[in-house]
Amino acid sequence: MLFVALAASAATCLAQGKPDAPTPKQAPDSTQQPASGSTQAPTGPPSNPTGQQDENPKRILGIIPNFQTKDDTPQNQAPLTVKEKYVLAWHQTVDFSAHLGNLFQAGLQQAANGQPHYGEGWGPYAERFGAAEGDQATSSFFIFGFLPHILHDDPRYFRRGKGSVWSRICYSASRTVITRTDAGNPTFNIPQVAGQLFQQSISTIYYPPEDRTVGRVFQNWGTTLAYNSAYNVVKEFYPDFLRIVFHRHQQQPASTAPSSAPAGSLTGDLASDQ
Repeated sequence: MLFVALAASAATCLAQGKPDAPTPKQAPDSTQQPASGSTQAPTGPPSNPTGQQDENPKRILGIIPNFQTKDDTPQNQAPLTVKEKYVLAWHQTVDFSAHLGNLFQAGLQQAANGQPHYGEGWGPYAERFGAAEGDQATSSFFIFGFLPHILHDDPRYFRRGKGSVWSRICYSASRTVITRTDAGNPTFNIPQVAGQLFQQSISTIYYPPEDRTVGRVFQNWGTTLAYNSAYNVVKEFYPDFLRIVFHRHQQQPASTAPSSAPAGSLTGDLASDQ
């Protein structure tokens, strides 16, 4: 969201004409507002105190959820609160773009006869869609909510946005196995790696009986992690794509942004996007 910087002025306009008597000088008041001409620093939600709009869209191509992506700048590095982690998981689950993506995924599986034990027809298509919805809900809960909560990890993807193309590809793909703690230190990405494994294990409850095998669980787990690495690469370069195609200007971080800020109002940021 874009916040407009407001100029504060506390100087009182002088009355027309001369006063009957000189007004005695008053001692300076520490609570008095800044004099006319001075400007306040631009403000925004605590997660983005400069009030600048992050150039990462909430949805890629208007469909794919991208709520967890932030530029790796100081104003975005404040840790999320526990509530914000679960809010992020909730939005990843219920946003309309997630449902559209699951409809599309089920259609692709139906066309390619993926997991053929479902069969063909509208009934199996509905079963594929239901399975995709279940996968979405369980993976979001573990990856963005529960595991980051108990492990004190940050579930967001921090976009580098600079450097050589190859270095950025390596960085983004590696975020599947490397994340950062709430304190900002790099660590093994247990929420992503273990969360996907938990999700695949739970999916055996509603997948066809023929697909409820240990081998199938680990096959789907590896495929999902590979997909996530590719998805990170897309998130890393998508703003560059928008600038090239639509000639958007890159937003520069404000020089006055504090290096640390209190936990942000991700709840309000996400709600305002609905």
